[in-house]
Amino acid sequence: MDNNRLGTKPHYQILDGLRGVAAIIVVFFHLAEPLASGHLDNIVNHGYLAVDFFFLLSGFVIGYAYDDRWSNLTIGGFLRRRFERLQPLVVLGMTLGAVGFYFTDSTIWPLIHTVPVWKLLVVMLIGYTVLPIPLSMDIRGWQEMHPLNSVGWSLFFEYVANILYALGIRKLSNKALAGLVAAAGALLLHFALTNPNGDVAGGWTLNAEHLRIGITRTLFPFFAGLLLSRVAKPTYIKNAFFWCSALVAVVLLMPRIGGATHLWLNGLYDAFCIIIVFPLIVYIGASGVVHNQAEDRICRFLGNISYPLYMTHYVLVYFYVAWISNHKGITLGQTWPYALLTFSGAIILAYASLKLYDEPVRAWLRKKLK
Repeated sequence: MDNNRLGTKPHYQILDGLRGVAAIIVVFFHLAEPLASGHLDNIVNHGYLAVDFFFLLSGFVIGYAYDDRWSNLTIGGFLRRRFERLQPLVVLGMTLGAVGFYFTDSTIWPLIHTVPVWKLLVVMLIGYTVLPIPLSMDIRGWQEMHPLNSVGWSLFFEYVANILYALGIRKLSNKALAGLVAAAGALLLHFALTNPNGDVAGGWTLNAEHLRIGITRTLFPFFAGLLLSRVAKPTYIKNAFFWCSALVAVVLLMPRIGGATHLWLNGLYDAFCIIIVFPLIVYIGASGVVHNQAEDRICRFLGNISYPLYMTHYVLVYFYVAWISNHKGITLGQTWPYALLTFSGAIILAYASLKLYDEPVRAWLRKKLK
């Protein structure tokens, strides 16, 4: 199937911009994480919920872009288009992670000293496929399914959701899809309230516990986004980008709720944000329009760098985490210049990755995979 026959639809520019806002907060979350004593006192405490927001945005955009095109689109054509969009930066992120692997030397990663080059290359090549590596191939010691680029786990589940959509869920009626979403929401709520950690964070390890978390975190938001794209009737909401950005920031920057004694309260907060607040934000964002050239440029820039930023920033975070771990007892006041340097480097790396690699490679793939 020639992709060009499918045509294109206008982008929701505000939703693109919101993806960038969330991606930036993810970077701050990962920069603040090594300074926290645990999951209760991270100053960007709910940054992990950005992944759930990304899943919901993705489901909404996939439904908007593809739901009415299946008369001219095959499953293979759909998956090829998703491959073209997602895979180049997966490969880049894994490659950069491999290049920097031995240079992120720290006592928190003792395994690095024992990893032969051949094993590093095998892990990198498996990472290119987004397939998770078993714990026996963990070369960093954090029990991650993608130890060269930590965030790769969410792309694995993104692919799972896309494949499920293509293979059959796209055919569900709105009523059947609503039933699936309701069941997935109940599963998510139960997990959030009963998880001993008091949150929904997890999904990055290839074991039964984390696979359950990953599936639970993916099913509701992705397919709720799909349902929302079908049933929502966007209206006009003034200053939608501002209000949505503020809501995203408030949700992700919210301090821990309930403390160590009432963990379920924080789980309830997580579930409420994913099930109620995030769909509301997407609806408001889809109902807004950009009002001037400045807002248009901001949304375009944030949307353009959002995925490159998400997929490449952790390569620099590894160096930052290693530096902090080698300077025990360092304070936030001492750390912020290095955090700012890492953040600035992440933005520059994301933009360079977009212009010098991602856009040219995607254009090449479109020609080769017609």
